[in-house]
This record gives sequence, structure tokens and C-alpha cells, in this order.
Amino acid sequence: MARQRRTALSIGLATALLAAGCSVDAGLSDPSPTPSSNGGGTSDTDAGKAGRDLGRLRVASEGSGGGYERDHFGTRWKDIDRNGCDQRNDVLARDLDQESKRGRCVVVSGLLHDPYSGKDITFAKADASEVQIDHVYPLALAWRMGASKWDETKRERFANDHDNLLAVWGVPNQQKSDSGPGEWKPQKAFQCDYAGKYIAVAKEYGLPVSGDDRTALKGFLGRC
Repeated sequence: MARQRRTALSIGLATALLAAGCSVDAGLSDPSPTPSSNGGGTSDTDAGKAGRDLGRLRVASEGSGGGYERDHFGTRWKDIDRNGCDQRNDVLARDLDQESKRGRCVVVSGLLHDPYSGKDITFAKADASEVQIDHVYPLALAWRMGASKWDETKRERFANDHDNLLAVWGVPNQQKSDSGPGEWKPQKAFQCDYAGKYIAVAKEYGLPVSGDDRTALKGFLGRC
């Protein structure tokens, strides 16, 4: 049922993408490749390491997801690095260009080069939902893949880890939902970096990947 709901959501959001002037494929819009400022660029050496790390990840089937609640992953945007700013504003400051702040922490405006679609999105705090913070390895998917057995401290750290957080346009973020790379993919220009991030997070937290996700990630690394 969850997959059926995601499919219905994807269809509706694909329509929204078309209305916004973006082409769509089975996963998301795929404009001509333009490197994203969020990606950081994955070198051949990094891609080789990511491929080796992928080969070492355990392959497992998804659990049922029973009992999942967002609150099981602790405080939202907790300042776990103790720099005085919450994680959401940290990520906005990291991923936006031309950002302006209120005080030391609160990002009130900026420009996002959306890594998932390639579209430029203007961020304004008055319409904050236009730019959202995505968990590269989704929380609900992590729960189904074993995080349900973690203690709350580890789940909270996972949910607020900068390496698993990315500022993205709200439309593809809603389309992605709790899907893994076997069900959803970003634009081709970001697939290499996306795979690198996903694999690094899975390795760091000892999370497995499904067979379909492993196949997709291997294909994404082929674009590096």
C-alpha cells in the first residue's frame, strides 16, 4: 500500500514538474547535465571507494515498517554539532548561494541550484516549503532496514547528520518520499554524487541496502 501511495504521488508531482517546464522520466526531471553546487563533485578515486564500499554493504529485504513515527528519530533539526545554529539553518547556509541571514543563524533568503532536478529555486523564509531539507537515506526507509532496533540517541544523530541532509526543491523531495534509489532517481548529472552520499551514510550507520537499491547505486556510480 505504501508503494501504491508513492506511485500515485509520483504521478501527481510529475504533472507538477511538467507544468513547471521540466521533463520527467521514471524517476524525476532530467535536464541537460549541469553540475550541482550541492554535489561537491565525486572524483574517480572517490567513485572507486564508493563502489568498494557498496560491495561491502549487506543486502537485505525491507521490513514492514510497522511502528514507524518521525518522533522515534528524536528532536527535529537538533544542534548536534553545538555550533549554536539548528541543523536546518546549517544546511541552508551550506547549500544555498547568495544567502542572507537574520542574526547569526537564521537563513531568510538565497538561491538553490536544486541537485535533484537541476532547477534554480529562489528561497524566501516567507515561503519556506519551496526549499526543503531531505534525508538522502530516508528515515522511514532506515526504520524498515534496521533503525527500528537502534537506540534513540543513534536515531537522533542519524536524522540530524549533515552528511545525510540536503537542501532540495520541495517538489522532487515530496516525489522521493521514503523511496530508495531502486524506486527513485535524481537527474543524471547528480546521480554519481547522490550514490556517493547514500553509500557513505549506509556505511557509517551500518545500514543495509535492498537488492534493487544496490543495482541502482551501481548504475549511478557508472556516471562518475
